[in-house]
Order: sequence, then C-alpha cells, then structure tokens
Amino acid sequence: MPTETPGAPASGPQEPSLDEQIAAYQREYGDLDPQVEKVVSALGRLNRRMNVAYGRQLADLGISNAEWEVLKTLVLSGEPYRLGPGELAKRLGLTPAAMTHRIDRMASEGLVTRDRDESNRVRVIVELTDEGRTRWLEAMRMATTFEEDLLQDLVGEDRALLGEMLIRVLRRVEHDQPDAGGRLTDLE
Repeated sequence: MPTETPGAPASGPQEPSLDEQIAAYQREYGDLDPQVEKVVSALGRLNRRMNVAYGRQLADLGISNAEWEVLKTLVLSGEPYRLGPGELAKRLGLTPAAMTHRIDRMASEGLVTRDRDESNRVRVIVELTDEGRTRWLEAMRMATTFEEDLLQDLVGEDRALLGEMLIRVLRRVEHDQPDAGGRLTDLE
C-alpha cells in the first residue's frame, strides 16, 4: 500500500523536489546557475501554494479571489471606501468591461453598492458595504493566522532579513518589468 507524503496531493504524479528539478534543468541547459534557479523555483512554488491556501480561505467565506481584489482595493482607498469603476479597473489592471462584470456580481452578492454620484449624475460610485467589509476583515483574520504559521520557523532578524531581501528582488522586477503589476484582461 503506497504511503502519502505530507503536503503532497492524494493522487496523481509527484512534483519533483527542487533538487531533482534543478538537476534536470542543468542536464538539459548547462548554463543554469543552480543557486539562482533554487531561489526562483522556491519562490514560484511558494507563491503557487500560498495562492491555493488563500483561495481556499476565500472560498470558505463565499468570495472569489477576484472579489477579494476589489474589496482590498476599496479598503486601501480609505474611508468611505468608495471609488469609480474606472479607477477600480485602473488599479486592478482590468478592462472596463471586466470591471463592470465584477461589480455587477459583487453588487448582487451585497458586497458593494453602485450608485450615481450626487455631485455628477453621470458618474457612478462603487462603495464597500458592511457585508463586504465584514468579509474582508474575516479574510484578513484567516490570512494573518496562515501567514504567522507559514513564518513560524523565522523569528526577529530572520523575518526582517527575508523581508528586505524579497523587497530588493521585487524592486528589481518592478524596475525591469514596470508593466507587470496588473493585467489588461480578466483571467477568471
């Protein structure tokens, strides 16, 4: 009877270890720097697994990752948590049509309201509802617990050093790929 590896999927092929992956890459592409590949591959796997964990948490709350992004953007805008659809689309790197579809769905779920701006009746304002803020807060509570557990083996200086190193890498990517922060189409 086969035994399952902790953290591995219950069925299907096993993902190779990072060392196995890097060895295969080196075999096929001799110019590979194994230290660089280990960092990049580990970051990629970590990102994928974190996205799955966050997605599961959001699903437990009855919201999608796409809806979470809108809630987060409204909260980051500050009280009264209101933005126009065009500004939301711009901040999320979405097309206006994709943003309209997302707002329609969220309004029907009671997460946001969409009303005419009293000072300019042509302009629409999207506002976070009490229910939207409640779900955002619960998602933050769940994420905080997950993230604390994720970093439990790193304390004090280790966390600070890792954070600074990742920020340096992020700044390099942002400098070299300034347009990579958003997307122009909704990938849901």
